[in-house]
Amino acid sequence: MLSKHTKEGRNQIEMVALDELVPEDHLVRKVEQAIDFEFIYDLVEDKYCLDNGRPGIDPVVLIKMVFTQYLFGIRSMRQTIKEIETNVAYRWFIGYSFKEKIPHFSTFGKNYVRRFHDTDLFEQIFYRILKEAMTKGLVDPSVAFIDSTHVKANANKKKFEKKIARVETRTYQDQLDKEINIDREEHGKKPFPPQNKEESKEIKVSTTDPESGYYVKDEREKLFAYSFHTASDSRGFILGSLVTGGNVHDSRMLDKLVTQVTDKVGKPSSVAVDAGYKTPHIAKFLMDQEIRPVMPYTRPRTKDGYLRKYEYVYDEYFDSYLCPEGQILPYRTTTRDGYKQYASNPLECKDCPLLERCTQSKNHTKMIHRHVWQDYIDEVEHLRHTELNKTLYAKRKETIERVFADAKEKHGMRWTTLRGLKKVSMQAMLTFAAMNLKKLANWTWRGPCPA
Repeated sequence: MLSKHTKEGRNQIEMVALDELVPEDHLVRKVEQAIDFEFIYDLVEDKYCLDNGRPGIDPVVLIKMVFTQYLFGIRSMRQTIKEIETNVAYRWFIGYSFKEKIPHFSTFGKNYVRRFHDTDLFEQIFYRILKEAMTKGLVDPSVAFIDSTHVKANANKKKFEKKIARVETRTYQDQLDKEINIDREEHGKKPFPPQNKEESKEIKVSTTDPESGYYVKDEREKLFAYSFHTASDSRGFILGSLVTGGNVHDSRMLDKLVTQVTDKVGKPSSVAVDAGYKTPHIAKFLMDQEIRPVMPYTRPRTKDGYLRKYEYVYDEYFDSYLCPEGQILPYRTTTRDGYKQYASNPLECKDCPLLERCTQSKNHTKMIHRHVWQDYIDEVEHLRHTELNKTLYAKRKETIERVFADAKEKHGMRWTTLRGLKKVSMQAMLTFAAMNLKKLANWTWRGPCPA
């Protein structure tokens, strides 16, 4: 039977409470039950005058408005305000009645510039939410899954200028230089003098957002972006994050991120990373911290048809290599980059039946390079075959990779509308805080109280 609904209900007057219109299992109810936002007053107390000036917008309302944006993946604060104006659940969440005027969308931006710009407010909010989840036993920081993802910057990839920039010194360079000279002296070589020459390179700098970095993923994708270096636990809670320009390699930030997680959350017993982090320094750093490295297999980079490096056996006692034909490759020198060179005798190699598969050298000399911290990489390879490492590495796709997927698909992190490292770092902290809050709220939800 065809029925038609009249439009008379549009003008009907009813007495109803805002609370009655919000579904019992709506996410905002779960969030409100999971955490008390009163802690924000203590964080911003010194940013407001208590007895002078015009009354400002309640800081808890400001932060709840921002969380509404990031919890539900709304594109901008302007659109968030429009949603709050018409969505009773959002109004209920920030504590505004039907007729109260919602603050202008520029309110948060002005407060950020005037009050929060040079503070760690958003980082404190992130860790306060994480602490709440830890208190309730939801977080397992014993294993940290670390990776980074690129977030497209709010910058035109065609608007840039080329500049000569100084190559930043690696954080561990002093330690490496010291061990290189120790190794050289042990082999009767002169130590290298301090290197004062600064390296430089030509880079593309965005004229729109100079703090972003030019990122080349493949031949089809070239753009300005930021890198979000992030750690999560085995249950998908984010433990910490650092933001850099998109041209900063993952491996340069791992020690800083692990240190941050250790200081703020606790030292993990294991750290699982992908192949981009499999470097001698990272392996050494983790083992020196008594943290178990979980790293994948990496394919040999030798050309097809040539002997692989593992076919040359290293003799630790004599500090030399032995080739498949039994020739000894003795130590020759240690380079400034930290690689020990081992070279064969060309007189013995020139008549070797494996010469064409061994080297392309015109003087018939086979050269093998071994990093001064190669022992740590060898230990990583031994650990890779253990059941524990295999199990932990398999969880990466369920943890940190899923965190990035959810952040981009559900929480608006595919690109940023903000510019500058500080503002993008704020976005990272708020996005990950919202994700932790959502997980905390869903996992602790007990349903409506019985009447």
